[in-house]
Amino acid sequence: MTTTLETPVRVLIVDDHAVVRQGLRIFLEMDPEISVVGEASDGAAALRMAHELQPDVVLMDLLLPIMDGITATSFIRRELPDTEVLALTSVLENTMVFRAVQAGAIGYLLKDTEAPKLRLAIKAAAAGQVQLSAEATTMLMREVRAPHSPERLTEREKDVLELLAEGESNKEIARRLQIGETTVKSHVKSIMEKLGVTSRTQAALYAVQVGLASPYARKPPVTRQ
Repeated sequence: MTTTLETPVRVLIVDDHAVVRQGLRIFLEMDPEISVVGEASDGAAALRMAHELQPDVVLMDLLLPIMDGITATSFIRRELPDTEVLALTSVLENTMVFRAVQAGAIGYLLKDTEAPKLRLAIKAAAAGQVQLSAEATTMLMREVRAPHSPERLTEREKDVLELLAEGESNKEIARRLQIGETTVKSHVKSIMEKLGVTSRTQAALYAVQVGLASPYARKPPVTRQ
């Protein structure tokens, strides 16, 4: 069961084609739970506007002028850790997907994604929910490697990591572990620092690699509550 968000997910659209940005804005704003707060046509503008607008999610094209989307993603995730980035690509290509995840993207979408699925994915990203299809997981597992000697995780951090890898949102992790959502975010930050990764997606892949979670048991995106 889903509920209407008290505060819509704030989205910054980044694409160098005006017609694409316009199309994205039109069908995203058909959903009252999403608010498009700005548009940028290059990576440098995306970084500047992300600082100004503080969006919940940046929908980021990867092939951009001036500053490419992967570089912009890296800066945004480092400088604005509360803003999630969804990479938007035209082709499902190993190197680009890997680099986007390595830069800190919580996930990626193809430009032929249907509008309802795109809206759900944006809400899931805003809720901190990692989504990896079986095909994407297989692709990324070939590229992303677990750290050789990660700092030891606490038992609670392992619990959080397992649920994160299962595709749970911050709110759902908090509910299942009976802790506060702020505490969940603190644990996730600590996990990422200990593993030496820059995204929840990389942390989830690590959980799969060490056997904490199955790569084929992803939940569908859900509306942020």
